[in-house]
Amino acid sequence: MGGVRLEAITWERLGDLLAERLLDLKPADGSPWPRIAFDGAPAARPGDLAARVAEALRIHGRASRVVDAHGFLRPASLRLEYGRHDVEAYYDGWFDTGTLWREVFGPLEPGGDGRILPDFWDPATDRATRSSYVGLPPGGFLLLHGPLLLRHWFPFDLTVHVQLSPAALRRRTPEADRWTLPAFDTYAAETDPAATADVLVRADDPRHPAWGG
Repeated sequence: MGGVRLEAITWERLGDLLAERLLDLKPADGSPWPRIAFDGAPAARPGDLAARVAEALRIHGRASRVVDAHGFLRPASLRLEYGRHDVEAYYDGWFDTGTLWREVFGPLEPGGDGRILPDFWDPATDRATRSSYVGLPPGGFLLLHGPLLLRHWFPFDLTVHVQLSPAALRRRTPEADRWTLPAFDTYAAETDPAATADVLVRADDPRHPAWGG
């Protein structure tokens, strides 16, 4: 994605165009369930874009399931083992990638049953959510959104990165969460999601996004 030309667009039009792009997407591994990443820091609100795409897919008559990676946080005893503001722990250990693999990606592999767990852990209560499994019909889309998604080798069939400049990221991140910002510097340096994602969305001005890909 390096050097790609970005074009101004509205969020509504972006949701429509991404949904149209997904309609003919065929997973390379033969799975009947395309898996899409909406990657971005919480301040970039990638879940809003995932929800727009889900609605556009619904209008096209296609099923989807929006899943928030924050529903797969590890217990507080593990997340906060080294303190509440440990950047390395946030980067490497806050999200339960093993459960995501087992309960979300596993059922969507070729030969899977399509029954996924929409969330696993409630950080407010620090307990399992006890949510029921939900079925995704063949041809339905997994729309997973959250931060730091592109560093885990998840089997995505299309990746979207919602990018904020460092200044915009700091400005739009609540003060209580700014201790996490160095993790996104590390992510940019090690993974370079803006260059590796299939679609890049620049959202410094939340009213006027731009995209390319």
